[in-house]
Amino acid sequence: MIVVMQKGVTVEQLQSVMKRLQDFGFKAHVSEGVERTIIGAIGEKTDEKVQQLEMMQGVERIVPILQPYKMAAMEFCGQRSLVKVGKVVFGGAHVPVIAGPCAVESPEQLCQTAAEVAAAGASMLRGGAYKPRTSPYAFQGMEKEGLELLAEARQQTGLPFVTEVVNPGDVDLVGRYADMFQIGARNMQNYALLRAVGLSNHPVLLKRGLSATINEWLMAAEYIMSSGNEAVVLCERGIRTYETETRNTLDLSAVAVIHRLSHLPVVVDPSHGTGKWRYVPPMCQAAVAAGADGLMVEVHVRPEEALSDGPQSLRPATFAEMMSKLAPIASAVGRTMP
Repeated sequence: MIVVMQKGVTVEQLQSVMKRLQDFGFKAHVSEGVERTIIGAIGEKTDEKVQQLEMMQGVERIVPILQPYKMAAMEFCGQRSLVKVGKVVFGGAHVPVIAGPCAVESPEQLCQTAAEVAAAGASMLRGGAYKPRTSPYAFQGMEKEGLELLAEARQQTGLPFVTEVVNPGDVDLVGRYADMFQIGARNMQNYALLRAVGLSNHPVLLKRGLSATINEWLMAAEYIMSSGNEAVVLCERGIRTYETETRNTLDLSAVAVIHRLSHLPVVVDPSHGTGKWRYVPPMCQAAVAAGADGLMVEVHVRPEEALSDGPQSLRPATFAEMMSKLAPIASAVGRTMP
């Protein structure tokens, strides 16, 4: 439920309400807006508890959260959240761009790609050290060595990096290197993994499942947040439909829907969403115009030699050209690009 405080509520009144919520066994989160202060409260709600809270000084009204997800709901905060990854902020006026190869393949491949995307204005580096693949015979990643190479690329370029964690038992290891965890589409409903990253203090990029509804996606975010980690960024990466011209169907309407239903930032990954490099730049432009809080793009110095997802990877020159065209679009919708 949401406890809406009166305009001009005092610190003492706010603290008194917070203490009462804690006494009732609620987990409470304060959000201070320009006009109103609200408290998001998660716990067992009874009519008696609601009546007592409504009678307290400084309380204007109690509003129930009707959605099955509570902490991820817009009502819980009343305003959009900001998620910070080092100096990079998701959810603000700036639109960060995460770029890099699908998989870490070698020191030369990663460092060259990292240098190219940094020069073109990327905010963060991406790269998979652990690669869950459809085929067990496909390249599965360099694992710990890949994490070490990503850390080296971060030192050389200054770009923080996001990388996928696949197993709950790897969370501590990946967390020692990565600035942000990625939960891939295939693991969106791996509840043990969601709880494990929820117990960490690392920001989490949660990709939408291949056939997941928006409600299921937000419920997956709820698993992470209810475990104690509220730094969640959602990632729309396309869903499976009957269309075969693209790898998936990129659901840009999800950006607008998420902004209505949730306070969490949402970024768009047109590389997986389309599966073909030539469609990535126009879909990045469309995503920025739709209000996306960030982009995630695969870039490879030699995509024809890539061990994973070469057909959807941009060459550095194409990525740089695309970046130069995004700023006017962002400006038109009140945002800025790197």
